[in-house]
Formats: sequence, structure tokens, C-alpha cells
Amino acid sequence: MLKLARRFFGRFRLNLIIGPLCKLIEVVFDVLTPIVVALMIDEGVSRHSLPTVLFYGGVLGVFALVGIAFALVCQKMASRASQGIGTEIRATLYQHINELSYTELDHFGTPSLITRITNDVNQVQLAVALAIRQLIRWPLLAVGSMIAALAIDWHLGLIFLISTPIIAGVFWFVMARCVPFFKELQARLDHIALLTREGLSGVRVIRAFARGAHERERFRRAADDQAAVAIAVGKLSSLLNPVTFLVMNLAVCAILWQGGGLVDTGELSQGEVMAFVNYMTQTLLSIVYVANLVVVFTKASASASRINEVLDCAPTIVDAPDAAVPVLVGPAAAPVLAGPAAVPSLRMANAAFTYPGAMRPAVAGADFSLMPGQTLGIIGGTGSGKSTLVNLIPRLYDATEGTVELFGRDVRTWPLAELRRAVGIVPQKASLVSGTIRSNLTWRDTGASDDELWRALEIAQAADFVRANPKGLDAPVEAAGKNFSGGQRQRLTIARALVGDPAVLILDDSASALDFKTDAALRHAIHVRSREGAVAGGVPLTTVIVSQRISSVREADLICVMRRGQVVGLGTHDELMRACTVYQEIFYSQFKREEAEGATPSAPLASSDTKEVAENA
Repeated sequence: MLKLARRFFGRFRLNLIIGPLCKLIEVVFDVLTPIVVALMIDEGVSRHSLPTVLFYGGVLGVFALVGIAFALVCQKMASRASQGIGTEIRATLYQHINELSYTELDHFGTPSLITRITNDVNQVQLAVALAIRQLIRWPLLAVGSMIAALAIDWHLGLIFLISTPIIAGVFWFVMARCVPFFKELQARLDHIALLTREGLSGVRVIRAFARGAHERERFRRAADDQAAVAIAVGKLSSLLNPVTFLVMNLAVCAILWQGGGLVDTGELSQGEVMAFVNYMTQTLLSIVYVANLVVVFTKASASASRINEVLDCAPTIVDAPDAAVPVLVGPAAAPVLAGPAAVPSLRMANAAFTYPGAMRPAVAGADFSLMPGQTLGIIGGTGSGKSTLVNLIPRLYDATEGTVELFGRDVRTWPLAELRRAVGIVPQKASLVSGTIRSNLTWRDTGASDDELWRALEIAQAADFVRANPKGLDAPVEAAGKNFSGGQRQRLTIARALVGDPAVLILDDSASALDFKTDAALRHAIHVRSREGAVAGGVPLTTVIVSQRISSVREADLICVMRRGQVVGLGTHDELMRACTVYQEIFYSQFKREEAEGATPSAPLASSDTKEVAENA
């Protein structure tokens, strides 16, 4: 918590000072109140003097009004500080999360990060507010009441000295056992958030497979586990109030018993005994509230450690100290890129990548180069490492072995912003955000003109359905693009990647929801775009297509065949049909589809192992 305080509390220093000072003034009047009550009893009630009673009643009224005024100021300071600090923590946390690489995001997990940025920050906000409003009040009230009570009669003060350590012992016993439960409780909340996210995002699939009862049972078990921990914490915490109130009431009884004798002997007045009882009550109530505050601060401490864990996690993919944009990017580079000594637009030299904790590489032995304007096709079975391979290009992951070069320079020497401006990537899952079609298309280039947007839509084969919408580019997009079909979402994400004229375009199985005709038209339009770029003096567009379809990669200048993370074939379609058994099996598993497009096999099927065919299809 102190670490967060040093980082985020500085801007709210004035609120953090004024609030407790106002609470201190309120406490002073609370400590003086029992003395006024004692005077009212001794000088007014015992003597049947109504003017005296009214006078001291007026004094109590003034005390109450002044206390309320300072309490309101304290409340405002607490609200400003807690909400402001929570907002800053949440904004900083969100920004930092967006700077983390895929490796760190995989480590924390999306559900856990959501819980940290919402529930954990809320716990810190609550702790800040209560620290200003109550952390100052109750300890000071307890100390002030104890001093005032001892000033009345030190013999009765011995009751304080006995009851206070008993309450402190109960408090220590409970808190020492509650802290581990609070950390476990947050972990259980993470798991519930995971199941909630899975259930809500995959509700259509769950219903399609009639798995609703199974998912409800999973959620029920997770909720029961969380509830069991919460109940265990509640049982321990529930000991605080009854035990402390029991001790307090026994102490009050002892005071009345002992004080009654002192009143009979004339050593104390009735008002002083009542004041002593009030101070005793204030002191022990203060201890009870402090105990409850410690529960809140313990939760906040656990939440703060989880927030700090994210903030202290340094992203592994950052700009190198000598990062610079290669001179081979931009219109001036077109003659060099198109000449006989052109620099490869994409080159991998024995590139490999292993996920943290994995037993074997997800990608290994990637060794190829691609010239500007050429197309690379990547094909292979599910889980063969295709997406991992292309994620190395824009540095979503860094190669653990070998190098990945773009326009003659290792991608790790590029500024990240420039690298990802040069590389347009369309992920497997089409992702749109709420807003409009225009706001989604201008992610890469916020200043793109309408002509540029329509050009990108034309290439992506999305212009027709956008024009059919009365609002055109300003048509609304619901969260996750739910008001569009799967194919429409894919075409819009392809258009988004084309806005801003990237030098390299990566289509990571992003046409899976398109029919063969639209897929073919898309590939043709991208090919034309690449040729137009070269003719107009711009950088020829280099394209990387990841697909399960032979038809999508058949015409590529270079095809990379992957199996279980290994590159098992490199070459053109004809070369692979002659030399790559895995490619042949994939081809013949899709033969009937290809036949509909006029494809003709060039070699017999090398293997009839249907299991292997299915794996690589």
C-alpha cells in the first residue's frame, strides 16, 4: 500500500491533509461532549435548574453543528482523494497493461487483469476514503477519551488498562488468521471472472451444444468455493464485534459498580461517573471500529500487492536504445526495393519461439526470405504454429532463437510504433469495438480521408454492404461487432489493416468465414494493390497469408508448410506437390473443393493415412 501511496497520492496531498485535520477538530468536540454532559447533570439536573440545563444543551447543539460542518468538509476531501487516486491507478494500470507483450498477458490472464483493474482498485479506493474519514477519528477518540477518563479518576482508569489489552488480543488473534484468507478470496474471484467471461463470450456455442447445465454447474462449484472462503473469513471476523462488546459491557458494569460506591462516599459526582461511562464506551467503540478498519485495510493491502505485481511487471518487448526506422521504408525507397539488388522485405533466419514453461518450441527452423511485393502462404494443421510464426513479425512475441528481419533490419531494432505502422495484421478472431465503421477503420491512421477508407473497403470486399447501410461509414458498430455477420466482421478488420498503406500485410486465417468467390476476389484485389504501389512509386505490398485452404495460398510466391511447429516444406505450389508429402496430403484432402475451382492434381497421393490427412487439413 505504501508503494502505491508514494506513486499516486502526491497530487492529492492537500485533500489528504485537510480531511484528517477537519476530523481532528470533530474529535476534539466529541471528547469535550461527556464533560458538558457531566456539568449538565451536576449543575443542572441535580439542582433542578432548567436554565443551566438549557445552556449546556445549547452548548451541545453548537458542538454538534460545528462537528457536522467539519465532518462534511472531511467527507468531501475523502471523496475527492479516494476517487481521484482510484481513477489514476486504474488509468495507469490500463495503460501499463496495454504496454505488456503477449508473454506477460498470457502470464496474468485476462480475467485476473480485469479483476485487478476493477475489484482490487475499488478496495484501494475504499481504504483511502476510510483512512481519511475514520482512521484518524477512532484512534484519536480512543486516546482522547482514555486521557480524559484517567483525569477524572485514575482508580477507575485501571479498568481501561485491563479491558483494552483483552480487546487488542482478540483483534490480533482474528487478524493474524484472516490475512491469508483475503488473498485466497481474491484468487477465487479471479476464477469466477474467468468462468463468467468464458460463459458470456461463448454463450452461443454453449447453447448450440446444450452445455448450459454443465457450465452452470462449473460456475456453481466456483461460486461455492469462493463462498466457502468468504464464510470462513466471515466466521473469524464475526468474533470481533461480539467479543469486544462483551468486554466493553463488562467494563461498563465494573465502572458503575465501582463508581456507585465512590458517589456514595462523595469522591465522585453522578455526572463524573456518567462522563467516565461515556469515555469508556467511546474508547471501546473506537477499538471495535479500528478492528473493522484493519479488516478493510488488510483487504486493500492484498489488492495493492496484486496491483503492484502488474505495475512492477516490465514489458519484455520494448524499443531498443538504438531503435531507428530503416531507410528502406517510404516512397523514396521504391527504386531500391524494386531494383535488382532489392532488400528482402521479410526474412527469417532459423527463427524459433518457445512459450514460457513449454516442453518444446511452438515454432522452430523458420528460414526463408520474401522480396517486396511477393506473397508468402503459410499452411498447416491446427496447432502447427502458424499464428505464432506470424506473430514474430510485428513483435507480438520475440523470437527466442534466430532473427526476424524486416527490410534488412532485425525487427528488435525497430521502434515498436513504426514497426507496427509498417505491418498491418488481421488476427484470426475478427475484433471490432463499439463505435462506428469509421472509428474502427481509422485505428492505424486517425487522419485517413473518406476516399482512403472506401479504397480499403473495396479491396477488402466490404464496400457493398457498407454502402447498403443508410449511414455508410458512420453506421454504428455494437460491442465486438455483434450487429455484423462473421464474414462482414472479417472484411472490416481486413479493411482496417489496409488503411494507412502498410508495407507488410498479414492475414492470419482471416478469410475463414468468406466464401471461395469472395476469398478469391480479396486475394486478387490485394495483388492489384501491391502492383499499384510499385507503379505509383510507393512500397510494393508484401503479403503473408495464413490459411487452412490450399486455394488461398496456391498462387503465393512462396508457401511455408508447417507441422507440429516445424517448417516441413518451402517452395511454390508445384514444387511442394512434387517434394512435400504433408502438402500433398493437405491438397488431396481438399481436392473436391479445388476441383470446383478447376484445380488439377499434379501428383498421386503419397499416403493414404487418413489420420495424418485429417491432422494436416
